[in-house]
Amino acid sequence: MIGLRPGRLTGIVALAAHCDDLAIGAGGSLLTICAARPGIRVDALVLSGGGSEREDEERAALADFCPGADLRVTVLKLPDGYLPARWEEAKAAVEEVRARTEPGLIFAPWRGDAHQDHRGLAELVPTAFRDHLTLGYEIVKWDGDLAAPAVFQPLSEEVAELKVDLLQRHYASQRHRPWYDREAFLGLARIRGIECHARYAEAFHVSKLTVDLEN
Repeated sequence: MIGLRPGRLTGIVALAAHCDDLAIGAGGSLLTICAARPGIRVDALVLSGGGSEREDEERAALADFCPGADLRVTVLKLPDGYLPARWEEAKAAVEEVRARTEPGLIFAPWRGDAHQDHRGLAELVPTAFRDHLTLGYEIVKWDGDLAAPAVFQPLSEEVAELKVDLLQRHYASQRHRPWYDREAFLGLARIRGIECHARYAEAFHVSKLTVDLEN
């Protein structure tokens, strides 16, 4: 069943093409879930950045974004921007995660993302996870590819602020980027909050969802 039963959520798979994608796209949701479910298993796979300072940043960041979780992080060394040319390696990595997990929820890029690495990973997810709820996160960037998401996770003001603080604290390598600032992250969260009658929120795209109206 492609759906989410919160009371039965015991495991999450979090997929990203690059270090910091997960924190930007779903950091507030990870904080919220892990606070509500101590010890939940989180399997994170990042396709690029392995062996560099980016991997160190990612591991430290995800430890803070998933407090108290049974966190397992894999960071590979695929070259940034070349996922389509390394399709077999990327697919094998996603399949390996699938072979060892049975998650109740997946966070991944969404298929409409303009970045070829994000979009490529999004296209791989349903080839491995065929019967799982996948929430496609959004990442604000110069491409102007933000769309109208259908799923929202409201964030408390404390969680929204903590998410931004952790982004600034852990990813020093990204601070020089003109879009990587507090205003951008809180601004988008505020807009998504307005759209779901909350102060702040993260928003996601879903391509398929099964509901159970009998329960």
